[in-house]
Amino acid sequence: MDPQELYAWLRLALTPGVGNTTARKLLAAFGSAQAIFVPSSATLQQLGSDKLARALQSEPAGLAAQVQTTLDWLQAGSDRRITVLGDAAYPAVLLDIEDPPLMLYMLGTLSSNTPYATEKIANSLAIVGSRNPTPQGESNARQFAKAFGSTGICVVSGLALGIDGAAHDGALLGGGETIAVVGTGLDRVYPKRHLDLAHRIARQGMIISEFPLGTPPLTANFPKRNRIISGLSRGTLVVEAALQSGSLITARLAAEQGKEVFAIPGSIHSPQSRGCHALIKQGAKLVEVALDVLEELRLAPSGTAATPNGQPAPSEGDEASEPVYAGDDPLLAALGFDAAGLDALQARTGLDTPHLQARLLELELNGQVVRLPGGLFQRLAVA
Repeated sequence: MDPQELYAWLRLALTPGVGNTTARKLLAAFGSAQAIFVPSSATLQQLGSDKLARALQSEPAGLAAQVQTTLDWLQAGSDRRITVLGDAAYPAVLLDIEDPPLMLYMLGTLSSNTPYATEKIANSLAIVGSRNPTPQGESNARQFAKAFGSTGICVVSGLALGIDGAAHDGALLGGGETIAVVGTGLDRVYPKRHLDLAHRIARQGMIISEFPLGTPPLTANFPKRNRIISGLSRGTLVVEAALQSGSLITARLAAEQGKEVFAIPGSIHSPQSRGCHALIKQGAKLVEVALDVLEELRLAPSGTAATPNGQPAPSEGDEASEPVYAGDDPLLAALGFDAAGLDALQARTGLDTPHLQARLLELELNGQVVRLPGGLFQRLAVA
């Protein structure tokens, strides 16, 4: 981007009192960001208040430093780009949302304005959910994303802890691309424990933000970025979510944008499943396998169909299509898929405490059972 053009866009974005709505009105009136700062005060006053006119005539504090920081960031690698509203490279799908971002900072292999990157973004799927998922919920997110990635579907999420991180990781494990929409500047990674994951995403996807470089992880920015997550995607899959969850905001935005909403059901006893159950009651499509989503979005691969772990699904009439739940292990059958304590398991199995604890430890070491707080155990479904 030309330095003078970048200066004008950053000045517009950083001017106090000028939000996206006002900025779009100014762009529509003057035709470009640079033209906004040429007219006289009288011309500006015709479009808004005296306060707005004065704000536009004053250069925001720190603007010169921000421009230089941004130019340095752009020049640091060929995998980074800034696109602005009205640019031919601006993601077309975001033009249809209620509040399209003014500027987008992009980092990664999908940041290039190529037909391949455009196609990947146009055929993407959002996976969102709790920052504090159950072990089964985190496993579901990873396995579903892996299945989507293996079929060439780009997975979009928010790089948060829990479901988001598992979704990004699963898509990469499946050999697919993934897009992380973040609530900070792209020169920061939040949370810090996802630093390695962020580097992997940049090598096999893209990290995207509407916030200027240097923007810290402010609480208000994370719900705001959710409209971009849903806006980029053909549909949104909620894996786990409590009733008061940012994931439900993303699902609502997706519905308002005319996108499909999907939800994975869970235990009726789990608070982390209640948000998904509420979405299903409101009309979200219940999902059990990855193919449920792919068929609904008409993205199912030809030939074989993908199950959550990416393996071909059994054909109709195949004996393997009838699920078998731990028929060869009485303890797993007694545990079921809800969390249970030692007392409940003793009552169901008749095992004494030493034998029961030994078997649970064995199953835990095998990755079939996870130990939860409060002395509870939960079976992990094997996708």
